[in-house]
Amino acid sequence: MIEKLLFATRFEELQFDALQSLLGLRQAGLNHVVFLSVIERDKVAMRRGAGYHKRTEVRLREKINIRFIDWAETLFEQGMEVGVYIVVGGWASQISSAANKEAADLVVIGPQKKGLLTQFYTGSELLEIVHVTQKPLLVYKYHSSESKSAREPFAHPLVAVDFESGGSRSVVSFFKSLKAVVEEVTLIHVVHEKKLKGESAMAVQGARRESRRQLETMCDELEEAGVEARPRVYVGEAVSEIERAARENQASMIVTTASLRSNISARFGGSVSRTVAEKTAYPTLIMPPERVVSAS
Repeated sequence: MIEKLLFATRFEELQFDALQSLLGLRQAGLNHVVFLSVIERDKVAMRRGAGYHKRTEVRLREKINIRFIDWAETLFEQGMEVGVYIVVGGWASQISSAANKEAADLVVIGPQKKGLLTQFYTGSELLEIVHVTQKPLLVYKYHSSESKSAREPFAHPLVAVDFESGGSRSVVSFFKSLKAVVEEVTLIHVVHEKKLKGESAMAVQGARRESRRQLETMCDELEEAGVEARPRVYVGEAVSEIERAARENQASMIVTTASLRSNISARFGGSVSRTVAEKTAYPTLIMPPERVVSAS
């Protein structure tokens, strides 16, 4: 169940309309939103002969606070609880700190900005947040439009299942808890073509059948809980096939599970979750790898 949501914003990438599109989660228990904005150190850091820019920090805090007060009033009118953090530091560390302190059930951040001047976290920091908080992390690439997927991102999730990640059980439990807002879940598994190189056509078909069997077991459990689900198996390179599946199945967002490997290992070895979050146009929900995210 998602009762408390941490909404981390720099304002230019996540405005209040993005948050409003997530308020359908109230049907699944959401009643508390915590706002977080981080003032980056280089905006107030000491400079030769100038010292710490305290006045700049105060001005930035006041500007951010005005925004949050306006947003909070709207949520108060809807009977929701609101919390606010305005802190100085690095984005990844402050998001992790606030998420753990508040015991948030879901962390929402905006998409990564390109270019050295606007980049405020890296792909590896996304995984760091997930590993440190052990909470689902939504990289919300919100596009204001009249499309249903923009208004209801949890309506048609496409879940990329890696049977080696250890996250299958947590994914099923998580979406069972959201049955009030999920219309249909598409579960996919990508059989990596490199693993099948040199294999016979019979072996390839056997791998597809086994993957589908495991997906069907997960679908059965979801449907028993009242969540419609369907299995799909793809063969190819993971990220490109996940993107193709999202388009073909008209997904509202992509769901992946962070690797069981350490963040350091993922930083240098790459990660499907990291690449999907960085490069696809879809909102991307990254689930923690080991801990079960339950409905209770």
